[in-house]
Formats: sequence, C-alpha cells, structure tokens
Amino acid sequence: MPSSDLPLFLSQWLRAPLRMGALVPSGGPLARALALQALPSRDRPVLELGAGTGVVTRALLARGIAPQRLVLVERDPVFCRLLRQRFPSVRVVQTDARRLVQSLAALGIHEAATIISGLPLLSLPFTTQHQVLRQSFRLLVPNGTFVQFTYGLASPVHPALLRRLQLTGRPVARVLLNLPPAVVWRYTQRDAASPPGESRAAA
Repeated sequence: MPSSDLPLFLSQWLRAPLRMGALVPSGGPLARALALQALPSRDRPVLELGAGTGVVTRALLARGIAPQRLVLVERDPVFCRLLRQRFPSVRVVQTDARRLVQSLAALGIHEAATIISGLPLLSLPFTTQHQVLRQSFRLLVPNGTFVQFTYGLASPVHPALLRRLQLTGRPVARVLLNLPPAVVWRYTQRDAASPPGESRAAA
C-alpha cells in the first residue's frame, strides 16, 4: 500500500467509520489471500465490493484476473476517482452494494463467478447485511463464491442469514501477518457443489 494512501484512507474513515470498518486498508498478505479465492473462469466477471484504494484489486490482477473481467464496486466517490486513475482498464461502478443487481444490470452485467467483499459486514445493520448478501447471491453463478474477511474468530455472516439464505461458510485462510490478523471465509449456497481449487494462504 502506498504511504500516500494512509491520509486519504484515514480521512474517509473519519467521515464514515462504520461504513469502512478499518483504520487502514488491507495489507498485502490479506489481499493475496482474498485474491486466491477468485474462481478461474475466463468469461464471467469477478466483483470486488468496497474496493477502497485498490490493494485487493492489485492482488486480483497479479493473480491473473483479466482487467476486463474485474468490476470494482465502491460507494465513496473519492475512492472511485482514485480507482479509475489507478486502474483505467478496470470497470469502476459507484453504487451501494444493496443495489448491486440493478446497478450492474444497467451495464449489461447479470452474473459473476466470484464476489470478493471488503465491506465491514460485522459493523453493518442486520438488514443491510441481508440486502448485500441477497443481492450478491442473485448474481453469483452456480458454484460461485462470496469471499469475506473478518478480524474475529466467528463467521462474519450472521447465523440467521446463513439459515435464511441457505448458505454454507467456512474459513479458508488465516493471515497472521495482517494488522490486525484476519481470517478469510468463503460462502456458497447449500445446493451448489464445492468450487474447485480451494487454496490455503500462508500467513
């Protein structure tokens, strides 16, 4: 992460701390652990929710996700401008993740292979969590995965939402070198087969 990003990230956090959830962007090891969960489909999009300053975006591109497959969803207009400057070949959509299906349909995007979430689910109201997850799984193809990290030990998705949306989740990577240490979780729908290529990211 460029050191010049820290003042910008902090200023945006001060404006809306619950929306961002962390004082600093995700570190490199966590970004790489998240990117490893992206399915290797060659044609369907990979979505990144809450792209921020683009730390995870860089990791996804380094993993080999083609820029034309990657779609960055960010609510903050300041971050959107920064992302468009840094990644001119990647689509950046300024919208709220609660309106994901409608916003992406306007761009001709109706499905996704993987959704990588940088949203602070645990700090969001239950209703907002429900809306974000429901929208996400409406877009995901069969065997598609929703990937979320957390700084806690338990699932970042509320147990009631797991039951209501018929989701199965499990931790797939523990990143001890992140500050604070983080755990990456992967979620699928119960009637979908387990996606191939599970990876265990080293800390």
